[in-house]
Amino acid sequence: MMDTPFIEAKPILEKLHKAGYEAYYVGGAVRDYLLKRKIGDVDIATSAKPYEVQDLFSKTIDVGAKHGTIIVLHKNIPYEVTTYRTESEYEDYRRPKKVSYITSLKEDLRRRDFTINAMAMGIDGEIQDYFNGKAHIKAKLIQTVGSPSERFTEDALRMLRAVRFISQLDFTLCPRTIEAIKEHIQLLNVISVERKTIEMEKLLKGMNIKTALHMIVETNLNKYLPGLDMKKQELRLLATYNMQLLETNEELWTLLTFFIKPTRIDHFLREWKLPVKLIKSVEKNIHLLTILQQNPWSDLLLYEAGYETALSVERLRTVMTKPDELKANINKIKHSFSQLPLQSRDQIAVKGHEVIQTLNKTPGPWVSKAISEIEKAIVTKKLANNSSAIKEWLMSCKQDFEQNY
Repeated sequence: MMDTPFIEAKPILEKLHKAGYEAYYVGGAVRDYLLKRKIGDVDIATSAKPYEVQDLFSKTIDVGAKHGTIIVLHKNIPYEVTTYRTESEYEDYRRPKKVSYITSLKEDLRRRDFTINAMAMGIDGEIQDYFNGKAHIKAKLIQTVGSPSERFTEDALRMLRAVRFISQLDFTLCPRTIEAIKEHIQLLNVISVERKTIEMEKLLKGMNIKTALHMIVETNLNKYLPGLDMKKQELRLLATYNMQLLETNEELWTLLTFFIKPTRIDHFLREWKLPVKLIKSVEKNIHLLTILQQNPWSDLLLYEAGYETALSVERLRTVMTKPDELKANINKIKHSFSQLPLQSRDQIAVKGHEVIQTLNKTPGPWVSKAISEIEKAIVTKKLANNSSAIKEWLMSCKQDFEQNY
């Protein structure tokens, strides 16, 4: 029985067939279907030329017609439809200088990276497997289509992709592929950081990150990844933790950064071209983890962290100490947070203008500082969160406010 994503894409194949062209589902979707994994994007290969695809479908986007790819929108879902092609003379060890259109599905599949990604599936579910992809899936083996040296000099990122598949699929690399990675590893210098980051994030989320990290160290891949050049021991240590228990990119990058121990966290993460928001989250997480190495959670620390950050940090802390207690520890944090006298600043029973009126002072930056003091006093249970109690407390502290703010 064919999976829903293929059924949803079926009308595209039917239309191409009706117009006299060949068309097949190809690549990762076919691999994941055979592995019974969740299927992501469904890509289609066809004998139709790009302009013929554009003529045939009413809604198309030209994303790479010169390389043979047109996006076809069907029921608002985008599908990459790519003409059978061969590639030659690669530039910068990553993109073909010349693309030639062909009429052979087998030759089109021959240019792909790994045998498990070089299968095609027809409209009725029959598999075209010219390079032993099915056998390699059964053997849990990652092997290039043809010569690994040729595949890696065509696109050097394939070396990192190979290791990413170890983690994602829980497969192993065939010995020839490992040797070719060691031989050509320096070619990764020409690959953009952005492409490396995409692969690294997928690798960090994989089910067998332990083996993948050991392979990074064994092949010297770390020397060509930002900030990891001299970090073999740290990566080996990271491999001993169950990162599958983590839930977000922020948590994954936090754990990696925590073990890498860069001089400057922001510099290390900026080297990976990561978003500013993620970098700030990682910095906050590591700051809290450092405090928690010496002290338990306090009400004030919990409040200052915020609900989501507190859960993330507790998850990280528990993964590094007692992963068996993860569920219990997360529930403790949820309970503790729900018991705080204040969960956010907007719950304070007085507003800024009331603080100004109570102290009869000219508005200024002091107001925000005063509210911070009120906030701290409520959270630490030194002050009840009601208007009269807060105003009375403000008057009792009036002299301090006048001297210090």
